[in-house]
Amino acid sequence: MKIPKDRVRLNVGGRIFETTSTTLANAGRNSFFGALFSENWSLKQPNSDSFSNCEFFIDRNPDCFSVLLDLLRTGDLNIPTNVPERNLYREASFYGLLDHVRSAKWGQFDGNRLRHSRSVTGRAPGDGTAIRAGPDGGCCVAHGSVVHVYDWIMEEHPPLNLDYQRVNDVAWVDSENIIISACERLGRGDGGMGLFSKSTGELRYKFQVCHENQVKSFTAGALSTSSDYKIFSSCKGRSNEYGIGVWDQVTGKQIDFFYESPGWSLGDADKLQWLNGSNCLLVATLFPRKDNCYISMLDFRDKKMVWSWSDFGAPITVDEKRVRDTIAMEDSNAICVVNEYEDLGFMDLRMNGGSVKWSSRSRMMKGKLSDEPCYPKLALHGGQLFSSMDDCISVFCGPDWVLTSRLRRDYGGSICDFSIGGDRLFALHSEENVFDVWETPPPPIS
Repeated sequence: MKIPKDRVRLNVGGRIFETTSTTLANAGRNSFFGALFSENWSLKQPNSDSFSNCEFFIDRNPDCFSVLLDLLRTGDLNIPTNVPERNLYREASFYGLLDHVRSAKWGQFDGNRLRHSRSVTGRAPGDGTAIRAGPDGGCCVAHGSVVHVYDWIMEEHPPLNLDYQRVNDVAWVDSENIIISACERLGRGDGGMGLFSKSTGELRYKFQVCHENQVKSFTAGALSTSSDYKIFSSCKGRSNEYGIGVWDQVTGKQIDFFYESPGWSLGDADKLQWLNGSNCLLVATLFPRKDNCYISMLDFRDKKMVWSWSDFGAPITVDEKRVRDTIAMEDSNAICVVNEYEDLGFMDLRMNGGSVKWSSRSRMMKGKLSDEPCYPKLALHGGQLFSSMDDCISVFCGPDWVLTSRLRRDYGGSICDFSIGGDRLFALHSEENVFDVWETPPPPIS
């Protein structure tokens, strides 16, 4: 009986495995197994008269290989108790299968199917200030003057700092580069903004602000990036450098600056959001950073503020509703805002300076606010709207943004920030130095 030409015999660490080239081809051309095959995925056989004697020896862990081979066969990841996950990830990295493992561990992001995966306790004292999800399933946490970086298996990389000045915001440029914005240190030129390597913690370059052809020190605030390799940051200087700076992501050079106009607020912005569809930047300065809220859309092509709203001059009522966070929703031409009661409000982007239409149906809280409440945050992902309040995160769906589910943990206290990316949701707690990781389980086997 002839042995099929598709059959492959592997000796991994002394244990024999038999599989097919079709199965190994599931690893992809850039994997370890891609080197065993020709361009049309025909097996590259050693010079031998008998194919039955052809055996490939791989000096690696056979227990981990068994798990990874089963993953290539079925698409499912089943890790026995005798296989430490750290060892499995190390072996998956060797074979070029980390992406396969990652996609098998959790499914495509769905806020209504999220399950708590783990909680990670940090080492730094005090409270964290911001958390940002990375594109590859990792995250970074701003903690005072230091940013702690975690990869997708939640192993910590070297911490980042910018002259040990207080961090105001942090953003991922890509899976390998992180931007930090920090406070200026008077008289020293420290602080500002820098680009770091996620893996090594190396400062690759610092960004500069030029005003009247002179380099100025500045405090960098809220951050955002665009798909055409631009970096945006709110800026405050000691002269007239109040506004939004723009830098080239590749070179680090400043390419534009939108100066703050009298009676408005840009340099103190709490939040920036780049909108790919309209090629505009949402800039929001919110209470309590300022006594009033200022939300605007900037078009850098014409150096114009194309949409704006403020509660300046609005009458103060007993049930005052201060905007605590905002997010632009391009698909519906709307701006969504949230107040301290987690009421959602909406404004039409096609109407400049219109009023907020509040909707109390979203209210999740019962009773009074906690003694030390965290201000609510908003996020939009995959057509779902997320809002944090105290120790839970609410999920809203549909054209009328109906409340569909709620995420909550009993440990850590109020949620001061959360972020979505890499098919994960990360929630940072204020009362304990801990953050939660939420994932969507893989779809059931049909």
